[in-house]
Amino acid sequence: MPTTARDTRLTYDDFVRFPDDGLRHELIEGVHYVTPSPATRHQQLSGRLFLAIGSYLEAHPEAGHLFYAPFDVIFSRWDVVEPDLLFIAADQLEILTNVNVQGAPALVIEILSPGTRQRDLGIKRALFERGGVREYWVVDPKIDDVSIYRRDADGRLVPAGSLTAEAGSLLQTPLLPGFELPLAKLFAPLLPHSG
Repeated sequence: MPTTARDTRLTYDDFVRFPDDGLRHELIEGVHYVTPSPATRHQQLSGRLFLAIGSYLEAHPEAGHLFYAPFDVIFSRWDVVEPDLLFIAADQLEILTNVNVQGAPALVIEILSPGTRQRDLGIKRALFERGGVREYWVVDPKIDDVSIYRRDADGRLVPAGSLTAEAGSLLQTPLLPGFELPLAKLFAPLLPHSG
């Protein structure tokens, strides 16, 4: 009698047993990835995006809800990630639970760092595509650029634009009608240390 191959991929049950060590733990296709705490520039950009989108949502609370890492997003029992920022639209509030998100957010935002660049652009983008994310922003602090991917009629996340601070681009999305963030403001340098 033939033996059945045992599935050795890690699952959400394994994920919840990972240590609470201040690092970002994620599962993608059952493979465990660990990312160190983000650097200053990453946190600055994440904070600016959160404040800009949060201000928009204060004026338009009916649009949905914004969250930031660490906050688990469960796509499947083998796929659990913690995007830097995520937006849950009003028409999908059923995916929110008291402890996590169970399904695809409307918008996912990742800020690239040397340790996550290939993963964010490769297997995570593929996960967001097959998982049903409507829009994916990839923020690149190295070149002050935001790449936007939007779901097309075939269900694929396709490039919808590459915005730069140098070109005076405005960050906008149909998910948040009327929202505009100048990239020059997003990527403004840190204030010099005083004292």
